Amino acid sequence: MRVFCLLIVFFFVCPLLIAQEKSEAQKLTMAVFKDSLDGKFDMGDFLISYHGFIPIVNIITEPALGGIGVMFTPIFIQPNKHQEIGKYTPPDITAGAIGYTGNKSWGFGAMRIASLPKQHLRYRVGGGYGDVNMDFFRTFPVVGEQQFAFNFNTAAFFANVLRQVGDTDLYLGVQYLYLRNKVKPEFSQLELPDFVDSKALDNNLSSVGVNMQFDKRDNVFTPNKGLYITSAFRINAGWTGSDYDYQNWMVTGLQYVQLAEKWVSGFRFEGNFQFGDAPFYLNPGINLRGVPMARYQGSETYLLETEQRYDVTDRWSILGFLGAAKATTKEISFSEADLVYNYGTGFRYLIARKFGIRTGIDVAWSNEDFGWYIIFGSAWNNRN
Repeated sequence: MRVFCLLIVFFFVCPLLIAQEKSEAQKLTMAVFKDSLDGKFDMGDFLISYHGFIPIVNIITEPALGGIGVMFTPIFIQPNKHQEIGKYTPPDITAGAIGYTGNKSWGFGAMRIASLPKQHLRYRVGGGYGDVNMDFFRTFPVVGEQQFAFNFNTAAFFANVLRQVGDTDLYLGVQYLYLRNKVKPEFSQLELPDFVDSKALDNNLSSVGVNMQFDKRDNVFTPNKGLYITSAFRINAGWTGSDYDYQNWMVTGLQYVQLAEKWVSGFRFEGNFQFGDAPFYLNPGINLRGVPMARYQGSETYLLETEQRYDVTDRWSILGFLGAAKATTKEISFSEADLVYNYGTGFRYLIARKFGIRTGIDVAWSNEDFGWYIIFGSAWNNRN
């Protein structure tokens, strides 16, 4: 109730008060959202002292989901109770989400990310449900690129548990993902295109895998320096409870370098490799800002991207980014695959200094598309 009342006062009552002298309660409420060092707007103390949350109202601008929509995501962040002196321990994060988009897609979900330092464990668990309308693209001889619309009813559950190796920054563990999919074509042609098999329209996918993470970042939200590498190998088979038999291997590397006090240079590499036959909507796709989801798919994807951030002040930053990627198939080699690129710019505001969280807006262009995004933390966090 304490948190709820503070939010009501801050977002609704305060703007309506016109008295020249503020009441003690109002002064206290305003102080909660000011940083103790510079007096600027900051939500760090609200998160820590009042067990509050950052109410992210995210405008969904993904072209594949209609280009417009809204998602409300309350994010609760608390420092881990077992901190080690001289070593960064990520905070515990609990988040929910509910959203609706311009093409009538909707969904909801929740996630928990936390650490158990005494047990040398990190875990992630979550789930959700979505009723999603999405377009997929395929290129055919003579007619060229064609667009196919589908409706997805999907329920999902995932879990990931990692254990620290000795006293290092390396973690090894296992993961599990379950998807219940019902898919309905939304196009007029009577026969399904060749890339869609009937089993893809109604199936259970159940994958088990092994996961490796090496994390030397100084911050999990908006890093200034450090190296992060993660890799996972997942198996779908009859013995895992899946209706399909295929495997995926993913590897991602993020390197952050603080070239000067106010200049942070980031580099991202990502590779996805699929073995066997998966449903068409789970083929690896190019994941770049400004590129619609599922527009460029293949059995393998390769991606490079850089992001340069300059802190104009302690609170405000500007940035620019540039990337390139390719998606290959059994028929199209790496040299023959189209080069997909993106570029763009954005700004950030340090909204929670004690956690190092920056939030802002990015605008991005690609080969044939444009997108803009509300960013919480690093834009790369949501793409791994």
